[in-house]
Amino acid sequence: MPTPRDLLNEAKKSIREVEQADAEQILSDGHTTFLDVREPDEYEQGAIPNAIHLPRGHLEFQVEGKLPDKSGPVVVYCAGGVRSAFAAKTLGDLGYTDVQSLIGGFNKWKDDGRPWAAPRTLTPAQRNRYQRHLLLPEIGETGQLKLLDSKVLLLGAGGLGSPAALYLAAAGVGTIGIIDMDVVDESNLQRQILHNMDRVGDRKVDSAKKTLTALNPDVNVVTYDVRLGADNVLDIIDGYDVIVDGTDNFPTRYLVNDAALLKRIPVVHGSIFRFEGQATVFDPYNGPCYRCLIPEPPPAELAPSCAEAGVLGVLPGIIGSIQAIEAIKMLLQLGDPLVGRLLSYDALEQSFRTFKVRRDPACPACGPDAGEIVIAEYDDLCMPHAH
Repeated sequence: MPTPRDLLNEAKKSIREVEQADAEQILSDGHTTFLDVREPDEYEQGAIPNAIHLPRGHLEFQVEGKLPDKSGPVVVYCAGGVRSAFAAKTLGDLGYTDVQSLIGGFNKWKDDGRPWAAPRTLTPAQRNRYQRHLLLPEIGETGQLKLLDSKVLLLGAGGLGSPAALYLAAAGVGTIGIIDMDVVDESNLQRQILHNMDRVGDRKVDSAKKTLTALNPDVNVVTYDVRLGADNVLDIIDGYDVIVDGTDNFPTRYLVNDAALLKRIPVVHGSIFRFEGQATVFDPYNGPCYRCLIPEPPPAELAPSCAEAGVLGVLPGIIGSIQAIEAIKMLLQLGDPLVGRLLSYDALEQSFRTFKVRRDPACPACGPDAGEIVIAEYDDLCMPHAH
């Protein structure tokens, strides 16, 4: 029977090893992935900067999600160089072609005074709360920490803003801004699930903050109990990573579009009407903007609001949830967001359709020949209402 020492020697015959000084040079070049295969408690005490952490016990089943490029250079390390040797052999067996194991491991690295840092990690409570995210290799701890560092601004705490806010807060988006200058009315409660009967008459932003902080105390909810206008829009949206637009009037949509282009902040747009909804993502200068989609607003009489036309209460729950997904995809650069695509949903026939939307080369806002963007009011277009 081979001893553990025999197995180690056998593994070392089939792998490449790298000396500490050479590994430090590789690290400074910045083209190589460092893979830390120690246990979480070891990793939390300190690690090589920017290393990807994947405990040895999870390697076979999770590495392809963490390291999709099997030809990319990888340096594997553990505490002393034993686990990393076995890990390097496993990576070779899995088809990784450029793997080296760090001789002496992290202990020697640290003792020799080479660069290391205590990585920022989730607390045990956060690890438990976001466990289902951590199981997704596309998100993992790195993605969850990024969500906690992210800032999303919701325009409206109404029908679309309610589900979007609840799911973004539940997902651990660290800062959620909410702008709304309305109060909670009983007629809102058929669809605006942030609020309840006890809050009728309260400011909507205050009600939203109570609900979201009760759901997830990690989240910092910033409230703006003001009307969004040309005088404040640039200041309010400044510093946010994504804007979720739950407004239902053309003046605000054009105002937000132009301000978001100036600040280069993506806007996740949603709209609802009776039994139908739409969603798309306006990513400044990477895809179309709102003016590419609707260059001129329709006359007010052709653009009735929900208050005039009615809306099925569940409908904004579906569209607002889609907006939350798209916001998270933009924050984490996941998948294929709805940039250049308009998703249309019909509740009565339970169908989704997708339409391509292209950038308009003659767009007055984002086209190559567009003039300077001027932030102006468009109040004469139609009367604003809340979803």
